[in-house]
Amino acid sequence: MMNSFAKSEHARVSREIEVRFYAELNDFLPPEKRQRAFNYVFTGTPSVKDTIEAIGVPHTEIDVILVEDKSVDFGHLLKGGERVAVYPMFERYDVSPVTRLRPAPLRVTRFIADVHLGSLARYLRLLGFDTIWERDLSDEAIVQTAVDEKRIILTRDKGILKNGRVTHGYWLRATDPKLQLEEVIRAIDLADDVSPYTRCMECNGELESVKRSEVARSVPLQVFLVYRDFKRCTSCHRVYWRGSHLRRLDKIVERAKNATSAGKPAEEPCGRLRR
Repeated sequence: MMNSFAKSEHARVSREIEVRFYAELNDFLPPEKRQRAFNYVFTGTPSVKDTIEAIGVPHTEIDVILVEDKSVDFGHLLKGGERVAVYPMFERYDVSPVTRLRPAPLRVTRFIADVHLGSLARYLRLLGFDTIWERDLSDEAIVQTAVDEKRIILTRDKGILKNGRVTHGYWLRATDPKLQLEEVIRAIDLADDVSPYTRCMECNGELESVKRSEVARSVPLQVFLVYRDFKRCTSCHRVYWRGSHLRRLDKIVERAKNATSAGKPAEEPCGRLRR
């Protein structure tokens, strides 16, 4: 009984670390904790992953963690008194000596978007990216589909990305769908992978070119008389042609292609690992 009581008392002892988040990880923090070191109080000996997510930063956004200037993995247990530095993806710097915590990129870039990102899903399909979206998908269904089909979760809900089964995910900062599209292209470096007008914007099926005669009864007569080139979705059989709306879509495609990391707004530099 004494030993059990002693362990219980030990678990409730408050401990404290000094923690600092860098670059875009500050987006997840309240203003008073951004771009600075702050103290965090906890009990027990939680993992550094659980501690960071309790502060509010999903593990999918993290690439490197230093505890007392030493690289650690997510399972590292905190004892109190440590200095912790947390970094996002390093895109332009050699950090090979440290433990990279993000999994390797997926062989094929495919997405699943949460229920609030229907417009973004349509725009990603416009660019040729396989993107699942349904208006009634639950968080659990999104996570399970992402795991089963090796998809990147796109969301405005940080809670989804804290699920321990999630390996690839991204939290959208922007709220406007067109800006969200550029953000995704820039964050995952997809500008060179854009393949517009190859996927159905409505159902995500692939588009194939079809003979004009095959769509004679599927499009309005005036469309059939004016246009010569048609594509049809292999899944829902929706027919596409280069109508007057194409100029608007071309602008969206062009902006996405130009959404490179070089055009990303400057934040805090992270060229070397530091506290």
